[in-house]
Parts: sequence; C-alpha cells; structure tokens
Amino acid sequence: MADINLAGIASHEILNRLPEGVAVLAPSRTIVWANQWFNDWFGRVDRVGEDFYSALGYPEVQSPGVCPLEACLKQHQVSRATLKREPNETTAKPSYFQVQAVCVSDPTDSRIVVTLRDITDEVLQEQKLAAIHQAGARLTDLKPDEIFAMDVEQRIDLLKDNIRHYTQDLLNIDVIEIRLLEQSTGNLIPLLSVGIDQAAADRRLMASASNNGVTGWVAANAVSYLCKDTSSDPMYLEAFKGARSSLTVPILLHEAVIGTINVESPKLAAFSESDQQFLEIFARDVAVSLNTLELLVAQRTNAAQQSCDAIHAAVSLPLDDLLLDAVFLMEKYIGHDPESVAKLRSVLSKARSIKKSIQSIGQSLVPLDPTSNWELNQHYAKLVSRRILVVDSDESVRNDAHALLERYGCIVETAQSGDQAVAMVRSSDEKYDVIITDIKLPDYSGYQLMLRLQKILDHVPIALMTGFGYDPGHSIVKARQAGLHRKAILYKPFHLDQLLGVTELLIEENPASGPQR
Repeated sequence: MADINLAGIASHEILNRLPEGVAVLAPSRTIVWANQWFNDWFGRVDRVGEDFYSALGYPEVQSPGVCPLEACLKQHQVSRATLKREPNETTAKPSYFQVQAVCVSDPTDSRIVVTLRDITDEVLQEQKLAAIHQAGARLTDLKPDEIFAMDVEQRIDLLKDNIRHYTQDLLNIDVIEIRLLEQSTGNLIPLLSVGIDQAAADRRLMASASNNGVTGWVAANAVSYLCKDTSSDPMYLEAFKGARSSLTVPILLHEAVIGTINVESPKLAAFSESDQQFLEIFARDVAVSLNTLELLVAQRTNAAQQSCDAIHAAVSLPLDDLLLDAVFLMEKYIGHDPESVAKLRSVLSKARSIKKSIQSIGQSLVPLDPTSNWELNQHYAKLVSRRILVVDSDESVRNDAHALLERYGCIVETAQSGDQAVAMVRSSDEKYDVIITDIKLPDYSGYQLMLRLQKILDHVPIALMTGFGYDPGHSIVKARQAGLHRKAILYKPFHLDQLLGVTELLIEENPASGPQR
C-alpha cells in the first residue's frame, strides 16, 4: 500500500474501520489508496492503480448530474453527488452511493480524498414510497363524470382490480384480504379476498379486541399488528393452509377506522417493519379511494329511487327561492298591508307543505332496505322532521345539504346570505332546530350572523362551515367566545358522518327543540 501523508489521520487502521468507503486519488483519478470497506464493496480486491470510475463499474452520476471529482478540482471545495451502479453478476438490483470529494494539497503534492456511503436502502425505500403514492393516486384514476356514470358494483370492481394489481406488483403480496367496517353494527364486511380459503373469507368478524382474531383487534384498536409466527400467536385465525406469518393494518379515514387490510405469507417472518410502513401508506390511499367512490354508503338504487331523487333535486332549490322571495315581500309589507302579508304567509305555508309532501311520497315509494332502516331508527331518529336552515352562497353546498340531510328525514331550507337567513328566521312560524352557515357570506361573516340571530332568539343552534381551514377574520374563535359549541364546526366538502353528528349534537343541545313533530 502506498505511503500517503494524510494530515489529521492517525493511522490507516482508523480509516479501515470506518463504516464508509474511503479512497485517495491522484488528480488523474487513479486510486492511490483505498480502505477495506471500499475494496469490499467493489470486488474484494485491492483497487490501487485503477481509474476510480472503472473500479466502480462506470456508475451513472445522478444528482446534481456533475462529476464530483472534476467539480472538486475546478472549484477547490467539497463536491457531492449520488452515483448509481447498475446490477451485475453479484447484485440483482442497482446500488446507490453518496459521494463526497475534497482536494488535499501541499507545496509538493495534490490528492483527492473521496468518501462513499452506501445509500441503496434509502433510495430504494424512497422509490418504493413514490411508487406506492403514485399507485394510490391511480386507484381511482377516473374523471368525476366517469365515476358517477358507474353503479356501485362497477366502482367496487374497479377498486378491487386496482388494489389486486398494485399489491402484487409493488408490495409483492399474493394473499390479501380487505374488510370494511360497518359502523352501525361493528361487522367487518369482506370487500376483497385473494388467496384466502373460502371458509376464512366467509368468517364473520367484528371490530373487537377479543375473539375476532388479529383483524378484529386491529379494527378495534386502530393499530397495525405484525404476526411473525402464526403457530405461536394465540390471536391468529387461519386464513389459508400453510400460512406462517401475517401483517394487518387499519384503513383510516380522518383518523377513524373504516376497515382493515390483511396480508399473509407461507414464510416465517415474511414481513418487516418497512413492509408495515408501506402497507399503512397504501391503506390510507385505499381509504381515500373508498371515500371518492362512495363505497362507504354503498346504497343500491333502482329506477324509482333515481326518479324520486331527480324530482327532489329539481324542486328543492327553486322552492327555497320561492320561500326567500315570499319572505322578502312579507318583510316589506309588514305594518303596511296586512292582507298581502296574510297571503304571503299562506304562500310560505303551502311551499313548505309541498316540500314535505315530496319527501313523504319519495319515502313511501322507495322504502329503505332493512339495514338502512335499522341504522336510521337506531342512530339518527332525532333527525326525522327536524327543520334545518343552511346558509351558503355556493349552490353546490346548498344542494348537498338537501341531498344528504333529507335522506335522514330532515326538512331543509336554504338561504344565500346573512340578511336572507335573518329574514327566514324572523318570519318562520316554527323555529329552526339547527342553523348551518358558511363562515364567509356575501354580506357578512357567519359570526356576525350568529350575533344578529342572538338578538331575536333565546338560543341559536348554529354550526359554522369552513373549507380547508380557511377562517377570515378568525370567525370561529370569536364565535366560540360568543357561545358557539366547541364541536359545531363543519368542513367542506361535507363528510356525511360529520354532518349528521354535528346536526344531531345541536338538536340535543337545543333547549327549544322539543320532540319530533
């Protein structure tokens, strides 16, 4: 080995023990000395006298794309780069090294000191994460009009096909089971089973920490479970003959469990903590896809249901406009023309009666299935016949409020501005059970609407809506100081569970809200 004068280095032994490759090069890039790590990485032979890039197998210079040795010589400062070595007879995958080069000079000599760190695992992890995110984005790679043109079964099949494809190609998983959590019962309903024995696929499981296997435990605790040896794990329930290890992760949407993903292998300890991380990331993408495709509701529709929905959607907002016009005229004539006021009150009453009739006829023509009836009766009975006022200038939000709340028996009316909302409240013979308003209205804020309503109501059962956390003028903070319930915040676009939960909460908290009418 050449005798090299390295200032600040006590001995070659120290360099040999460093867990990095170290090489000293002549300005011509010829290796004049290399430590043991360097030689072990690149052929387990002494590389002295070889060209640096030749010894490495002519790697590709990646970021920043400039040869670090030339940059070091020209700029006389530390130069860094990432090198990629293609697979060869000893490695099946490419390898990556982070290179750092620095010139060391004295009056008689000049050398380049190069250190290399093997970052293959880090780069491959990053590439796999990027591929998983890309795959997750493609799970529902459809335009909105394409999604809405598909029925529930078609959407389910699309998602199942994509999940099956990406888990096999990216995660190298051949045995997978996905179950969705039925919130009303706690049942874990099978969505996808690949490689699972039929008896196991048909097994009834609940979200429970006991007597429901690993899947039930994960759904109940919202925590992943890595089973390295199925034969010694008392919680494991056999998925197929010969299964030796498994990995189960929760499917989380807004931190709430909506299902589970379970993968199995005939090998012992087949899954690592990295596999767990990858599967958890993929599970979140699956959750977003489920939400996008509206599989969580999964209501089977027929021609009668679609017709009733279409009629209801067509008349809801026009009837709201009729109510607003009547209220505007009535406020104008109050105190001046009692006869006109009386007629306008009659118009308001008849318009509201029409809304109720359409809703009642639709429910009688298309009764909900037993499961939906059970859920409605058991969980959302308080919503039936409750009067809800929704205030937002966005027509799509008002439409969504009608579509979602009226499905559960609410009587929804809408306004587009704060002044319209005040007029609706002031002129209504029956009080609203809940008032939902955007924090930013065309005329003033949702907080200011709350203050105006407090002047004419003993109790204001109000919730504020916001999109993407946007809160101009800190309306939410001010409203909470003025009495807004701390949980009475909704985020657009609506999530059904949150909308129903906040509405029911305000009904329960409203002292003026009597029994169902």
